[in-house]
Amino acid sequence: MSVSERTYPVTDAVVSVTEEGGDASASSPSRRPRRRRSWRTRAEIGILIGPALIVFLAFVIFPVVMAAYYGFFSWSGFGPATDFVGLNNYFVILSDPAFQAALWHNAIIVVLSLVIQGPIAIGLALLLNRKMRGQSLIRVLIFVPYVIAEVVVGTGWSLMLATNGALNDFLEKIGLGALAQDWLSNPDLAIWTLMGIITWKYIGFAVILMLAGLQGIPEELYEAAAIDGASYWQIQRSITLPLLGPTLRIWAFLSIIGSLQLFDLVYIIWGQYVASTAGTSTMATYMVVTGRNAGSFGYGSAVAVVIFLISLTVALLYQRFVLRRDTEGAVTGGAN
Repeated sequence: MSVSERTYPVTDAVVSVTEEGGDASASSPSRRPRRRRSWRTRAEIGILIGPALIVFLAFVIFPVVMAAYYGFFSWSGFGPATDFVGLNNYFVILSDPAFQAALWHNAIIVVLSLVIQGPIAIGLALLLNRKMRGQSLIRVLIFVPYVIAEVVVGTGWSLMLATNGALNDFLEKIGLGALAQDWLSNPDLAIWTLMGIITWKYIGFAVILMLAGLQGIPEELYEAAAIDGASYWQIQRSITLPLLGPTLRIWAFLSIIGSLQLFDLVYIIWGQYVASTAGTSTMATYMVVTGRNAGSFGYGSAVAVVIFLISLTVALLYQRFVLRRDTEGAVTGGAN
């Protein structure tokens, strides 16, 4: 058999395969698989987001809409809301000195939470990020107060800090009775007492966040800085704190929102009457006292809407001016 006779069948086969491939590519456009993948992706997104979206609409959006609706009525909570008062509830809220005082207390708590808890959390995180004996035990002990229920924390601290409570009794026994104070009822001390309890309760959460941020910093940066002769504090100032910035901003955002919504500790420790006179009332306690406890659910709904709008405004402003650069790289477009 000659070389040409051997070549022709192979050539014909190649041509045949090429033609078949060309026909296949022509008969099945690339758009059809893309459309299938697009519908499949949409279906998967719908299945995954659907339950969460239903829960969000049912337990977040719907209550807010209903609160906004009832806020236009003078409603006692029984029967249909028929006594329409328009924006009168909102005018009363904004002009009420008690609400203005509660709003001011919330602002103080927001600022003091950031100023007090931030440096303490960073210091403890830097300490616990180094290898030391009992490191795991210390981490657990710092985080324990955060997982204790607020009602337990509030009851315990209210018993210890009462005028004839454990703290004053202890000071009397060790000869420091002159330091005994009305920790809960003195307006000059009550807000600082509240900040001490809040710091003790929530510092563990801040420390855990800071530790997570520190774990994400590459060790090579510390080694390179040490080789260049940088001291420990220079390394923390030039490497750790800048790279810990996103974690700090996220923690600050959570702390601000939590401070604006603070209710349980204040209501359990100070109650509905002492909180206003001691200077520890918050917007949430004001809502419960003037709304539910007073039997004025329409007014309480209006207060809830005001608190929601204040929290939403703060969150959007913080997102716009503080968290924007942290989220710019996290949002990506779909592949073409």
